[in-house]
Amino acid sequence: MAFDQQGAEAHEFGALNTLLLVVVLGLCIISAYLIKEHKIYYLPESAAALLVGLIVGGLARLIYPSKEELKFLTFEPELFFFLLLPPIIFEAGYSLKKKDFFANIWTISLFAVGGTIVSTFIVGYLVYLVGVMGLVPIDTSSPMEALLFGALLSAIDPVATLSILGNPELRCEPLLYSLVFGESVLNDAVAIVLFKTFMKFYDLGEEFTSATVPSVLWDFTMNSVGSIFVGLITSLLCCYLCKNTQMRRYPELETSIIFLFAYGSYAFSEALELSGIMSLFFAGVCLSHYNVYNLSATSKITANYIFKSLAVMSEFFVFLYMGMGFFIGRWNEFYFLFIVLVVIFCLIGRVANVFPMTFIANMGRQKKIPFNMQVMIWFAGLRGAIAFALSQNMPGAHRDVYISTTLSVVILTTVVCGGLTEPMLTRLGMKSTSDEKPGDDDGHQYEQLVWNAEDGRGTPPSSGSGVRAPRAGVTGMSAFWHRFDNLYMKPYFGGTGATGPEGPASTRATPRSNTQNPMQVKTVMTTTTTMAGKGGVKESPPLS
Repeated sequence: MAFDQQGAEAHEFGALNTLLLVVVLGLCIISAYLIKEHKIYYLPESAAALLVGLIVGGLARLIYPSKEELKFLTFEPELFFFLLLPPIIFEAGYSLKKKDFFANIWTISLFAVGGTIVSTFIVGYLVYLVGVMGLVPIDTSSPMEALLFGALLSAIDPVATLSILGNPELRCEPLLYSLVFGESVLNDAVAIVLFKTFMKFYDLGEEFTSATVPSVLWDFTMNSVGSIFVGLITSLLCCYLCKNTQMRRYPELETSIIFLFAYGSYAFSEALELSGIMSLFFAGVCLSHYNVYNLSATSKITANYIFKSLAVMSEFFVFLYMGMGFFIGRWNEFYFLFIVLVVIFCLIGRVANVFPMTFIANMGRQKKIPFNMQVMIWFAGLRGAIAFALSQNMPGAHRDVYISTTLSVVILTTVVCGGLTEPMLTRLGMKSTSDEKPGDDDGHQYEQLVWNAEDGRGTPPSSGSGVRAPRAGVTGMSAFWHRFDNLYMKPYFGGTGATGPEGPASTRATPRSNTQNPMQVKTVMTTTTTMAGKGGVKESPPLS
């Protein structure tokens, strides 16, 4: 009887706390809606979720500070890495504007790889110096612990900045948006690989010297290459399966199989001690490049928004839990001086990342990155969920110091720097005078998806390119890739191949009878084009 009573109490406890999370997540979504609707640029959506979490965590600490309640509301790194992070990373790759990303891949790689490595060593050694001076109680027997902290603090997460930069009304410079977004999606993977590499040396107890640096860089390179390879192979298997089966007749199955293959690439990479983030990101890029042509009309329309909804919910959940963790976290060591110093060190590390790397990039760019854009890129280097999750894995007796400091840095940069993004854009003159907009124009995207879904032609909006052959003036590796892609990749994995505008017979869309009723398509077109028309997009006639 006592056992039944305990089980009933545990069930009621779980139900009430789940209801609490549902209500609080609902508040985050309503806050996001109000921010978008009323154009409240000084409060990014991620900052609003953080503030909601701070309020909920503070109330939980004051009203019901039971051990079970606080444990339920505590941020768990494994939950983050294996449940919440994959949808965010996959959606970033799947919806990537590949034309803009790969047009600036050299510059983005300099920021995300070279700049992150430089920032890691600068922040790490500055923290180590502070410890040697006795200003904060950390391990000073070796710089490895400080370098681990430097690696996790080099993981930028400009969600707050991008939510502002992507606003069509602000007309942010497209190049600025492309560089900030591109760096952010690669930087997280690079920071995690660096953290794992340093952790391996820390666990082995090896002394870190200048002779250790080449070994660290070699491990990092092999880890990155292996992760990308796993992601590409996994996604190509999915593309081949969808292209050579009739799974398009069952939209609910093909959408599910895409997500499972993507998640499988993440889990497989983590099992091999590679970078799941890097693998998953490139799996998303590959799937959006090939597999979208193999999908049914229904899946072409819905897959993008299913993945985007999952990513948005995961982001809100993460920022909400970080906010709650400020009051209900299981650590008690806050050092105000250390927090201030770490913020300054992050700014210094960001300077050493952006300006030297931009100087190198500009030597090979036709369109130079001006100084005011460099300042904006420097300002956009906020810290977020990746840094906080990695801080949970810090070793040693001073783990709580690193966790509390990281969380404080995340909250300060997200709320303060994120809120100042719009004034900085105006002050630096980073608002575009052209009609091109960096953010997602949802009305246009929805309309284009529906049109392409009907006949299987065209390019998904996320691809950023409708080109099927090398453009005039395109030479070198770019032209070689276009030819190789059309001749050898698309005929086997999906897309417009070399055999004509429709590609091989197997790449053409399945007849409408195999996907959905023509009247359903007509209804969807009428509805969505009307919705898009409200956003300023020219309405198109329904399909006949």
